[in-house]
Amino acid sequence: MKKFVLVASFLCVADAGFAQQVTVDRVAWLQGCWRSTRGEATIEEQWMSPRGGTMLGMGRTVRGSKTVEYELVLIKEQDGRLAYEAHPSGQPSATFMATTASDATAVFENPEHDFPQRVGYKRNGSDALDAWIEGQANGKSRRVDFSYQRARCEAP
Repeated sequence: MKKFVLVASFLCVADAGFAQQVTVDRVAWLQGCWRSTRGEATIEEQWMSPRGGTMLGMGRTVRGSKTVEYELVLIKEQDGRLAYEAHPSGQPSATFMATTASDATAVFENPEHDFPQRVGYKRNGSDALDAWIEGQANGKSRRVDFSYQRARCEAP
């Protein structure tokens, strides 16, 4: 008989006392290409499918004909949880640990990071994705939202 156990702020399935660890397959819904437009800026994210305990992602913001920001991201299995390791352009890398990892939402936190302290993704149907970064910056709460649509994984 299976029973549900709350482990490290997310739901795992236990069978005869053995809890399954969360794998990157839990957030496989992130895979593919996503695009958002804000004024003259186009923001893109592309996620590879889960394999080998990891998902690799990359993102860039293009304004006009120039890339103004980029980020490489690794979601990996670490100590039974998911870790979000971000490598943003012009900044040191940082690792955020999952507080939520479900079939529709993933939230990663690092309370010691300057900004953001939280990174989140929420599936909005099969072709839309809401993402955000949030936390404290200069003593004030701050949140930046991104609304993505599924895009083709090739040049237009």
